[in-house]
Amino acid sequence: MQNGNFLLRCRRRLVANLDGPLLLIVVLIMACGLATVYSATYDVSNRAYNQLFNMSVGFVVMWVFAQIPPQKLMRFAVPLYVLGIVLLLLTFFFGIVVNGSRRWLSIGITRIQPSEILKIAVPLMLAWYFHKYEAALNLRHYAVSTVLLLIPFALVAKQPDLGTALLIGGAGFYVIFFAGLPWKIIGGLLTIAGAAAPFLWTVLHDYQRRRILTLIDPTTDPLGSGYHIIQSTIAIGSGGIFGKGWLAGTQTHLEFIPERHTDFIFAVFSEEWGLVGNIVLLAINLPLAIPLVQLLKIPQRIMLPLVLGMGYMGTYFLNYSSFDFVLVSVSALGGYMLGKLSIPIPPLVLALILGGMTEQSFRNSLQISNGSYGIFVEKPIALTFLIMALASLVYALMKHKKSA
Repeated sequence: MQNGNFLLRCRRRLVANLDGPLLLIVVLIMACGLATVYSATYDVSNRAYNQLFNMSVGFVVMWVFAQIPPQKLMRFAVPLYVLGIVLLLLTFFFGIVVNGSRRWLSIGITRIQPSEILKIAVPLMLAWYFHKYEAALNLRHYAVSTVLLLIPFALVAKQPDLGTALLIGGAGFYVIFFAGLPWKIIGGLLTIAGAAAPFLWTVLHDYQRRRILTLIDPTTDPLGSGYHIIQSTIAIGSGGIFGKGWLAGTQTHLEFIPERHTDFIFAVFSEEWGLVGNIVLLAINLPLAIPLVQLLKIPQRIMLPLVLGMGYMGTYFLNYSSFDFVLVSVSALGGYMLGKLSIPIPPLVLALILGGMTEQSFRNSLQISNGSYGIFVEKPIALTFLIMALASLVYALMKHKKSA
């Protein structure tokens, strides 16, 4: 009886400070990831076992920190942040250059990457700062927190390591956002960022520009920087509805995706599990996206400047033409007038965005089938989407007829 009570107390102690549903979601996602990493690397390395070890260590660390009250964790915020900044400065002056980037710092027995510390230190530091002044927050506190965020962001971006800098910046921004940053300020910052896009583009390194250009259109360099994206797209499409099965991906194991265990692991998962597997994975992740619903509560007077600012930024990166800024302004004015005239805007927007791509895809399909329209009904997934499109059209016509 005593042994039973002891085991019960131990079990309660182990799960006392853990969020059960969140832990279950994390375990499911990690299981999917581990299975996919094993499939991607089992024939060339033992990376899956290393990943399992890292996950185990991560779980232990997570459990240890879950037992520490947040008030005690806050004590590490300032020392950890200062340590990270000092190490970044040492890296800036004495760091080791690898592949053109000064990201590593030698400490004798090994090398460390100080920017990894800032991924935790920055949000922890900002959380500590806002907790300290939560009773009387004003614009000055938001300005100070922005400086605390920009210092490590600039040091990491200077290495250069744009990916890690954006990750640190994103983590810090969300802390500031959830601390109550006014939407008016956010809208103003994004509008300024959109207007400053031409200048920011000139500051980026050549490889950073190539990455952005490749992201927009990988076909500009199909055998170079765009190769991975194109092959990953082929792998995702070849998975079909139900996938090829675990360990059975051809694009993966025939070396069409060389670095398949890195950022392109999703292509491996999609090829093996198909559309159904992606839907299941999305369903598992969906509860984590519930806070994004809060975006729907943003007032229209704030959302419109945000959309306009992002529109300016995206338009410039497409053609790098200042004339496109005028085009965006005219389009915004036209959309406003259409709204006043009660003309529905979504169909026009969809036509402008998807019209060219739809026409090109239609032509490509006919070329593949030698002019036969049967290609649109031979595949179950194509036939399904065609039926759905026709059904939605019939429904819209019937609804319009009843209202008339």
